Amino acid sequence: MKNTVDSLKEKVILAGCQLQTMEDEHFQYSMEELASLTKTANGEVLIQLTQKRERPHPATYIGKGKVDELLNLVEELSPDIVILNDELSPSQLRNLSEIINVRVIDRTQLILDIFAQRAKSKEGKLQVELAQLQYLLPRLSGQGIALSRQGGGIGTRGPGETQLETDRRHIRNRINEIKQQLSTVVRHRNRYRERRKKNQAFQIALVGYTNAGKSTIFNRLTTAGSFEEDLLFATLDPMTRKVLLPSTYQALITDTVGFIQDLPTTLVAAFRSTLEEVKEADLILHVVDSSNEDYSNHEKTVYKLLDQLEVSDKPILTVYNKKDLTPDSFVPSPSADYVKISAFNEKDLELLLAKVEMVAKNSMKHYSVLVPSNEGRLISQLKTESLIEQIQFIEESEMYEIEGFVLPEHSIHSQLEKYNGEG
Repeated sequence: MKNTVDSLKEKVILAGCQLQTMEDEHFQYSMEELASLTKTANGEVLIQLTQKRERPHPATYIGKGKVDELLNLVEELSPDIVILNDELSPSQLRNLSEIINVRVIDRTQLILDIFAQRAKSKEGKLQVELAQLQYLLPRLSGQGIALSRQGGGIGTRGPGETQLETDRRHIRNRINEIKQQLSTVVRHRNRYRERRKKNQAFQIALVGYTNAGKSTIFNRLTTAGSFEEDLLFATLDPMTRKVLLPSTYQALITDTVGFIQDLPTTLVAAFRSTLEEVKEADLILHVVDSSNEDYSNHEKTVYKLLDQLEVSDKPILTVYNKKDLTPDSFVPSPSADYVKISAFNEKDLELLLAKVEMVAKNSMKHYSVLVPSNEGRLISQLKTESLIEQIQFIEESEMYEIEGFVLPEHSIHSQLEKYNGEG
């Protein structure tokens, strides 16, 4: 069976260009990440080819000598595909494909392929298709030029040119269709969010670099069965579930798509609505894989994207995950409010939830009231919608003494005012 799976894998050569502004270590991690992305897309890396340059070659990305070296490797190893470690211009992709006569894709296209494999929901699929079409549109021109030279007599437009215009029109129409469908989905999600807001739940968003362990933590805390695997971009569609804090207060937690450095701009735009969940959060749990040697750059990438989403002013708790695999050289970020855990350790998860509850309390208003025992509905509401610290029944007065915390905008405050002075 294993041999069958291996035979289905596409054989790949990776090529990358290290610019003078890039440190050796950072470039090395970037190539390792490209290899991980390739594995996620079910590819098998045969060899990596790298070059140091002041700037990418305008025509072929890598220099002439390296192109010759790549051509020799292609003839020797017969790969199915060559993947470049940057987003290439349409002409660079076309020129390289013509020279080495094998399929050439860039990092952006590889990420788009993975997203296409991973998308499960209707919205996820639409967003991937939108990003793919936006990527493809400027890359049609090269094919059109080649085709338009194939013929066409006097007084006609070349068949290739006509085909190119048809393709472009079809893609533009499809882009508009998808945008309309997505705006409907976004409106639906906004209504759902408004409903959640009305229910006044404390909302937590899990964010982090891809493969940091967000879905594992999400599953351990909620037993929701979100897809988790040691692959990049294992989760693509956001999922929201209830999570029980130590006081039995029910909060809502959302698992989001993993971030990655050099994320294609088309994807950042396309997945903006998915990441809108982060905007609604009362607390952001920033999950970091502390066992990854490049964890510091991963943190910077996430903060950069949070800045783009304009949410970096929200409370952020950094969760350094995989502590059992963390090297001695690991140093937490000096600015971070953090907790170190292993997602598979029950005590660590309890520690995380206790920390989350502490943050939740800090963002809530404290209350202390005496409620008559016949106010069953209010007591029940306080139990489900507020974080109760203490509840005690006083027999003489047949009243409940309740102390706890509730979100500042919660509609229950007006009812609590009524009983504040009692007792």
